[in-house]
Amino acid sequence: MKHQLLIIFIIFILGGCATHPTVSTTPMAQGEKRYGWSWSAENVFPYLWYRYGLSDKDDIGIRVGPAIYGTGFDYSRILYTKDNKWDVMNLAWSLNPNYNTDFTYYKFKQRVNKDDTPGAISWWGLRMMYIAKGITGGSSSRIGFLLGGQPNDRWGYEIGYNHDFSSMPITNIFDFKWNDTVKNDVNLKRRYGDKPHTDPASGLPTEYSRLTGISFRVYVNLEMTPPTAAD
Repeated sequence: MKHQLLIIFIIFILGGCATHPTVSTTPMAQGEKRYGWSWSAENVFPYLWYRYGLSDKDDIGIRVGPAIYGTGFDYSRILYTKDNKWDVMNLAWSLNPNYNTDFTYYKFKQRVNKDDTPGAISWWGLRMMYIAKGITGGSSSRIGFLLGGQPNDRWGYEIGYNHDFSSMPITNIFDFKWNDTVKNDVNLKRRYGDKPHTDPASGLPTEYSRLTGISFRVYVNLEMTPPTAAD
């Protein structure tokens, strides 16, 4: 059992071949620039990100990773603000073995410290992810939930999961012998047998894999540059 857990952990670390953006966790001003780096379980290697404020409600982001892992772009818009809470819509496209398109709705909240200064930020969100053509040539539609936090201005984290209901029942996501389960159950084989979770050629998680739905990211803010008069 210990060896199985170790293998699962290693696979998790090696990533699920899907990518998600590092969004701005506080509203940006027009002309404001931010950049940093992120490491995520989906990408294996760290990637660089850059964000630019188009207005006090809109910003765009670009990500660049080694080879194709982590590379992509996205757009965010603030839809609602009240006191220390705000809602953000994000649209993202990512380049990776299972290149995906995301729509995410975030709900942010910033704590106020005892001295009335801004404190830590937390958020949760709902994400819809679509893979038009994955490693095996199939498509995948997923929906999921995420949670995140930023203890201070320098770093933060986010974790989530997006499930493809056409690839396996959600009640089986902890079935670590899923391949055997499908083979031995006639009904499951008829419904899910044509959706392999591992690519036979490369050994990577396919567009149908549970690992493709896992999202875990740690990011670091390297610089936040306020807008200049020219902007």
